[in-house]
Amino acid sequence: MVSMKSTYKLIRLMLVLQCLSCKLFAQQDYPFPVRYISFVTENQSIRMAYMSVVPDHPNGETVILFHGKNFNGYYWKDVAYFLKDKGYNVVIPDQVGWGKSDKPNIHYSFSLLAENNKKLLDTLGIKSVIVIGHSMGGMLATRFTLMYPNLVTKLILEDPIGLEDYKTFIPYSSIDKEYQSELSASYDSYKKYMQSYFPVWKPEYEELVKQQAAALNDPNFKMTAWANAVTYDMIYEQPVCYEFENIRVKTLLIIGKADRTIVGKNKLSKAEQAMHGLYPQLGEKTHKLIRNSELKMLEGVGHIPHIQEPSLFEDCVNTFLIHP
Repeated sequence: MVSMKSTYKLIRLMLVLQCLSCKLFAQQDYPFPVRYISFVTENQSIRMAYMSVVPDHPNGETVILFHGKNFNGYYWKDVAYFLKDKGYNVVIPDQVGWGKSDKPNIHYSFSLLAENNKKLLDTLGIKSVIVIGHSMGGMLATRFTLMYPNLVTKLILEDPIGLEDYKTFIPYSSIDKEYQSELSASYDSYKKYMQSYFPVWKPEYEELVKQQAAALNDPNFKMTAWANAVTYDMIYEQPVCYEFENIRVKTLLIIGKADRTIVGKNKLSKAEQAMHGLYPQLGEKTHKLIRNSELKMLEGVGHIPHIQEPSLFEDCVNTFLIHP
């Protein structure tokens, strides 16, 4: 017969192991050392996390990588190694509201996020930069380029969202409703959404889900959920598609022809969904609006080319960057 004392010890051991498991899951290691800068926004002291990757043989150029809404700097890992090997200095921020950065209750805007990144580059003493933005990071990259045209030497937009104005066809949903939806998120719900980014799901993509779902074990998950909710409003209320014609820097659009991403897709009927998120057409339209632009359409590729077809993505980027 097992004594009561032994039973208590066993329960305590199980709880410790469970807690340790949660911590290990929540603390996914980033591929490079994480550093922080601090600044004041809306009378709040805020920390912004970033990684700085220095090449062994610098070519004198810097690339900054802007992540998407359901991601953080972690998923740029292989792109950073590729750029580092080519001699580029690489800066990988977690935008305020995401990843290892603070998630304050503030008014989020692409202009504010752009200013945060300008402060980061100023702190690092960087006077010119190549900008690569994926998904929501493409909207941010567009705003950043429009705000700081003399700082940006080249712009790469990888399946950016915001190629159409979502508020013109997505039904309104209050922040409170979006917040409740974010609070009810689970590993399975994150995975289901992530699967929509790929024509065919592969086991190696599970790492993307783990990175996003790590926040579920964070004691401050409510802050993450709130930031997730209010930044939907940022996307809906601050379109960039009407300003593409104002971009002057040399730009590369990398578009997965199988991408059908729509922010707020679940609020539309099947018939309405079929009318939007058509990336091949949206890519062509945007290419025509950005005068000094190139368009690379990738057959059979979904929303994240640098994960689904890394070699193809890297070839597109390398060819674009090495030509004046």
